[in-house]
Amino acid sequence: MVPRATVLDIIRVVILIATLASLVLWGLTSWKTPWNIVAAIGAPLIALALWALFLSPRPMLHVHPFVRAAVELVVYAGVTIAWWTMGQAWIGLGFALVAVTAGVVAGRRALG
Repeated sequence: MVPRATVLDIIRVVILIATLASLVLWGLTSWKTPWNIVAAIGAPLIALALWALFLSPRPMLHVHPFVRAAVELVVYAGVTIAWWTMGQAWIGLGFALVAVTAGVVAGRRALG
C-alpha cells in the first residue's frame, strides 16, 4: 500500500521548488554575464544534490536526524542569504520562517 501524501509533504515540495527557483533567480541577477549562467545552474544543482543525498523521503545517505536537520538549515540559510543579497530581506525572512517551521514539524514527526 502506498502512503498518502500529507499537507506537510505538499508544503515541503513547494518549499523545495521555491528553493530551486530562488537560487536560479539569484544566480541570474547577482552575477555578470558568463558567471550568471554558471551560478543559475550550479547553485540549484548543489541544493538538489544535498536534498537527494540527505533530505528526500528515501535519501541516498542515512544519517542521524540532527545531521539531516543541519543540512536542511544550511540549504535554507543559503536561500535566505541569496534573497538578502538581492535586496529582498523580507522575502528571505518569510522564506526562512516557513521553511524552518515546516522542517521542525517534519523533524518532530519523524522522531516521534
